[in-house]
Amino acid sequence: MNIKLEINIVAKAFIKENIKIAAVYLVFCLIFGILFKLQSVPIDVVLYASEVCGFLGILCLVFEFYKACKKHFEMVSLKNQISFNIDNLPECGTLIEGDYQSTLKDLYAHMKKMESDFLTESKGMVDYYTLWAHQIKTPITAMSLILQSEEGTATAQMKQELFKIEQYVEMVMQYLRMGSMNSDLKLAEYSLERIVKQVVKKYAMMFIYNKITLQLEPIEVKVVTDEKWLSFVIEQLLSNALKYTKEGTIKIYMKKDAANILVIEDTGIGISQEDLPRVFEQGFTGYNGRMDKKASGLGLYLCKKVMDNLSHKIKMESEEGVGTKVLLNLYAEKIRVE
Repeated sequence: MNIKLEINIVAKAFIKENIKIAAVYLVFCLIFGILFKLQSVPIDVVLYASEVCGFLGILCLVFEFYKACKKHFEMVSLKNQISFNIDNLPECGTLIEGDYQSTLKDLYAHMKKMESDFLTESKGMVDYYTLWAHQIKTPITAMSLILQSEEGTATAQMKQELFKIEQYVEMVMQYLRMGSMNSDLKLAEYSLERIVKQVVKKYAMMFIYNKITLQLEPIEVKVVTDEKWLSFVIEQLLSNALKYTKEGTIKIYMKKDAANILVIEDTGIGISQEDLPRVFEQGFTGYNGRMDKKASGLGLYLCKKVMDNLSHKIKMESEEGVGTKVLLNLYAEKIRVE
């Protein structure tokens, strides 16, 4: 807290609040001076009385200014606390201040009630969707087992759609876990190539079905991260690349001039320049997403949240009609290995 700055703020407010009182005081002094003069009271007596009154007035102003500063610093200190009790407000000095504090306490009580109601409702919703996500896995697994014994073009297509359903359910699960992500982290040093290959293997069927070529360059890098959450990010990015690449190639490689930057590059439809700055916003789908009509605007938002929590960085470069590059900067200076 800049004490000098805060005192200047209080001084300006104090002068503004008391300027009228000072003006009235000067007017009264002038009136009494004129009356004393008309009554032939010696000027020395008038000046002496004015000096005494002025001195007492200055003492009162200094005391009031001290109380104003004290109250202001108490309020600033209270405001800077992460959480505070409304009962710790400074003692009221006037009836109007008491009215303000009474109104503030009523609003605070109402806000706490709304917060409690919201948390209760939100917890119920999270519990419901968590239960739903777990229960939906049973029919998905059953359908997957049934399709394994079938062959044909239609069966292959059904397997692709079932795989997409699994990924959407997984996205819901990760979204629900996002609120407690920090307690779910397990930071350690992992082989980035192993993480990437696991994700690629999971999506191998999608590459074959969509006839998309994968170019996976050697990734001889170890990173300090959380394997599960980083895998989720790469899965989402690979899923997007496959969704918007109708033909061509998807490349995964380390950036040559940066040892810790993983690049996922596709030759898909790309992203318009006006949409690019907003791709990580929650619910934003952009022009291509609206054309696709199946985009949720959730995948890239979750990727950004996860990368931030892991102290990693994510950046996207794209040109419409040419393709998209996603750069994952996996250098994490602030986290420690478990």
